[in-house]
Amino acid sequence: MSSAKPLIGITTGDPAGIGPEITARALAVQEIYRLCRPLVVGDAGVLREAVRFSELALEVRGCAAPEEPEYRFGTVDVLDLRNVDMKGLRYKTVAASSGAAAFEYIAEAIRLALAGRIDAVVTGPIHKEALNLAGHRYAGHTEIFADLTGAEDTAMMLADGGFRVSHVTGHTALRDVFDRITKERVFRVVELSHQALRRLGIEAPRIAVAGLNPHAGEGGLFGREEIEEIAPAVKAAGEAGMDVEGPLPADTVFSKMAGGRYDLVVAMYHDQGHIPAKLSGFSYDAGSDTWRSVSGVNVTLGLPIVRTSVDHGVAFDRAGEARANPQSMIQAVSMAARLACGA
Repeated sequence: MSSAKPLIGITTGDPAGIGPEITARALAVQEIYRLCRPLVVGDAGVLREAVRFSELALEVRGCAAPEEPEYRFGTVDVLDLRNVDMKGLRYKTVAASSGAAAFEYIAEAIRLALAGRIDAVVTGPIHKEALNLAGHRYAGHTEIFADLTGAEDTAMMLADGGFRVSHVTGHTALRDVFDRITKERVFRVVELSHQALRRLGIEAPRIAVAGLNPHAGEGGLFGREEIEEIAPAVKAAGEAGMDVEGPLPADTVFSKMAGGRYDLVVAMYHDQGHIPAKLSGFSYDAGSDTWRSVSGVNVTLGLPIVRTSVDHGVAFDRAGEARANPQSMIQAVSMAARLACGA
């Protein structure tokens, strides 16, 4: 990569959600332009509307290629796919047209990244039902990126400062999780996590692996997955030179990481990792019905390109109301810039 600031492609997500607004609000922060050259991959009309109702002092300018803009603060440069009918756009609404537009943003950003024309991709939130209504049968962003990049082994990592969690399984039914916990998969997620931490500048990562069952199986009393699959993977990772402990009870291991014992916890399934990560980064105030904090970044490990994302959904309940919190988008862009520079 050249010495120039990394060129980051930002997809705006579902046009009917808060993605365009948080993108615009993030690009109203001058620090973003000190870190990178941000290029929105979306629809310029949607961004102009977000800028208007958010009352931001920004100019939205469409372009046809990443090489065109000068990337100056005050101008939002949009690789304009022109795929949203602004007269028909309805915020807070699940629509196949919105799902189709969101998918096109992702596919274009991936194409550009694979071609080396942008250095990383940051994704805004998509609506899975809208995506599927549009005929794109994916469980989420991770699966789209794996498919369109040809990546065989990927994993999801959530990061809120020093609180980091990666996942052995992701968007899958809880009853199917047990069949997917294998020695090979656990080892691979530990390995991908170790590589990501090194890329972030942690020279000797300390990784903990959570158990699947209560009390990490209690020596086989509550299940044998820890004995037959997880512990052998931890042992293999240690023999490969990684500093890793486990399986450890999931009800205490995250507190130990928060206290500085570990740099990352490998969780066995989606909610086992997401709940503590969002408890760490999210803060809701019932009195004002606002999220005072939505801190956290989603990183896809194992891809041939850098991809980060906001750590929240489309928030239809507040879309189009000029009250969406851009904190996670700002962090996702910053993380993408760091990872791109560490490539």
